[in-house]
Amino acid sequence: MIDRRPVTDALQALLATLTGRPVGKDTVPLDSAGKPIAPPYTLLYTLDDSDADGTLADNHKAAIFDYQATCVSGPLPGQPNSRGGADQAQELADRARRVVERPADGRNGYLHPLPVPGAHCYHREARGAGGTSDATDAIITRVIRFRLHLETSP
Repeated sequence: MIDRRPVTDALQALLATLTGRPVGKDTVPLDSAGKPIAPPYTLLYTLDDSDADGTLADNHKAAIFDYQATCVSGPLPGQPNSRGGADQAQELADRARRVVERPADGRNGYLHPLPVPGAHCYHREARGAGGTSDATDAIITRVIRFRLHLETSP
């Protein structure tokens, strides 16, 4: 059986690296003093999971975990009256989508490692799931749903 928390932690760290912005699990990210960070940032939510590997002899050594990454735009630091916008939200989403990026030279695997103790992520999927786009909002979002297929490592 594969525990979910290490997978979530690994995905959170990878998203933070790829976007260059903080990532909060189920809530707004906090600074070192425990105060909410202003956007832009990403919110990571756990969704469905399954421990079935889809085979007749299912040995529970595989798992499929679904996540939602909500990329949140926001006012630009130091610029009064600035607003988050669609371009900023899309830029964050484009960077986040690199979770599924493959090497350009055709090698197997993924360009960006997802280190999970005791498990290997052998397949990743990403699909856009909309977001908010009301021009009167100060914050605009883009949503990506990730599906991670894992198996236990020897």
